[in-house]
Amino acid sequence: MMGAHHALSGAAAWVALTTQYRIPLDWITVPAGWGEQTLTVGAGLMDVGPVGVLTGALVSAGAALVPDADHHNATIAHSLPPVSKAVCSGIGAVSGGHRKGTHSVLGIFAFIAVAFIAGLWTMEVPTFGTIYPGAGILCVLLVAFAAKALKFIPDRLQKIPWVVGLSVAAFIAAFAPEQQNWFPIAMGVGVIMHIVGDMLTTGGVNLIWPLRFKPPRVLRKVPVVSWIWRPNGYFAMPVLGDAGSVREWLLLVPVSAYVILGMGAATFSIGKVAVLALAAL
Repeated sequence: MMGAHHALSGAAAWVALTTQYRIPLDWITVPAGWGEQTLTVGAGLMDVGPVGVLTGALVSAGAALVPDADHHNATIAHSLPPVSKAVCSGIGAVSGGHRKGTHSVLGIFAFIAVAFIAGLWTMEVPTFGTIYPGAGILCVLLVAFAAKALKFIPDRLQKIPWVVGLSVAAFIAAFAPEQQNWFPIAMGVGVIMHIVGDMLTTGGVNLIWPLRFKPPRVLRKVPVVSWIWRPNGYFAMPVLGDAGSVREWLLLVPVSAYVILGMGAATFSIGKVAVLALAAL
């Protein structure tokens, strides 16, 4: 799956996890007894508030690109020079190379553990209350990843990624959700969505790295088995075909719309609260 699509899927998963919207369907005629005519969108499993929806979506979008930090020359390696290149080189060395450790169950736990440790660092600041400087520092890199993949910043503007990353990270550190576990969950959501996205393409992933079991030769010609269990030992459900396929683009059109609407609704809620607060002064 393409980098921008990874980022969008990570943000969409966070929006779905933390919001729930009811869309009226009164304009549709249904048989009597079918109950309330509404469509519920989103699971709403975490109540983080509108600011938490925005901050978590940004973190999840960046985290959805972290597994591809296993290659020193990946696109995101150039997102925050020279730090991003050094980080990607280090991750690649530890994870065994491209599409290995970072695309496995072990990699998921490792990234969540890093986010959990970073989230433990808190500070009490007047006016803002509890802030999360550890999460903010890590978010500088995550936001730069997302900005690079989504092409918010042209390549010729090398210094701008630092400005964007530091500004958004400061916002996240100051206005993060009150839940202590929000940051590792957002990291986990993004990483998992990346791996799921790659599993939906023909390349697949090796979920059980550092182990790898190749299918026996007798099974490599069985249609369904060979489709799911790749000859190199990777696993896939390649309903999207090759990365960047037309099917992938068709899937990401509604996903992109969902992210825009979800984050737009959260921004509107924040603006509404701000206006009411100003009116009360």
